[in-house]
Amino acid sequence: MRTAAAALILTTLMTAAPAAAISRYESPGKDCAAVQQLIASERAVILRYPARSNRLVLYDRYVSDSAQCDASDYAVRAYVPTRDNPLCPVYNCKPSSVFNPH
Repeated sequence: MRTAAAALILTTLMTAAPAAAISRYESPGKDCAAVQQLIASERAVILRYPARSNRLVLYDRYVSDSAQCDASDYAVRAYVPTRDNPLCPVYNCKPSSVFNPH
């Protein structure tokens, strides 16, 4: 019983660790090439940036490719504002469906 409980705790910790380890960056403080390099080297990051229309701060998880998405998701082109490019091309994960199977 103790072994099963220890294995369950260890499994839980191992699956939760990658989610806690993701880096967070402010995209407007970096140029587009630097943001793309961060994503390529870390495979997945969270980028924060101001909304165009108001004072809200937006954020999302951006990935290097579909391998960084959940099994039912795929990577699609997205754009974030950076210091030198208001539409810096990056990728984030979107769910697959029967109507959009990627």
